[in-house]
Amino acid sequence: MNFQIAEGAVVLRGFAVPCSDALEAAVHAITAQAPFRHMTVPGGHKMSVAMTNCGKAGWVSDRSGYRYEATDPETGMRWPPMPECFTEIAASAAAQAGYGKFCPDVCLINDYQPGARMALHQDKDERDFTAPIVSVSLGGPATFLFGGVSRKDKSHRIRLTHGDVVVWGGPARLFFHGVSPLKPGAARINLTFRKAL
Repeated sequence: MNFQIAEGAVVLRGFAVPCSDALEAAVHAITAQAPFRHMTVPGGHKMSVAMTNCGKAGWVSDRSGYRYEATDPETGMRWPPMPECFTEIAASAAAQAGYGKFCPDVCLINDYQPGARMALHQDKDERDFTAPIVSVSLGGPATFLFGGVSRKDKSHRIRLTHGDVVVWGGPARLFFHGVSPLKPGAARINLTFRKAL
C-alpha cells in the first residue's frame, strides 16, 4: 500500500519487486567494474556502508569533502554506465509519485551489512534540486528515517522491505533522512537515483 510521509514524499510498497532480479543482476555487473568500498568522510572516519556508483558521475567522499566525479578515484576509469533497467525503474517510480519526466544521471549503490547505518543527512551535493530523489530497497528489511528541514526535526521511522521505493522532492527535497543500524542477519542493497549534473 502506497502512502505519503510528507508533502512531496511517498513510499511505494513493493514497486520494484517485478524487476528486482534484473536490478540485482545489474548491481553485480556494476560492482565487477567498480567494487564496493567504504569511503572516508571529511572528519577521517570510514563510513559503515560500502558504496559504489554508476552513471555520468559518482558521489565520492574523502578528507577534502563530498562531491561528484566523472571517474572512479580508485581505478581512474569512468563509472559504469547506468543500465536501462535502472533508468526505467527510477523514471516510473518518480512518475507514480507525481514527478514526471525524471531522468537521473547518477545512481549511488549502497551495500548495508549488519550494523551498517546512515546518519541523518541531506542530499545537497546536486546542482538540480527541482528533480526528486528515488530510493530503491533490495534485500533485507531496514528502518528508514525521514525527518524535516532541520536535523532536530522528529523523524518518521518507516520499515522498508525488498522492492519498496521511496520518492521525495518538491517541498521535501532537502529533508533530512537516514537508515537505522541493520539488525544481525540482515543485508540490503539501496539504489539512490539523482539528477546531479
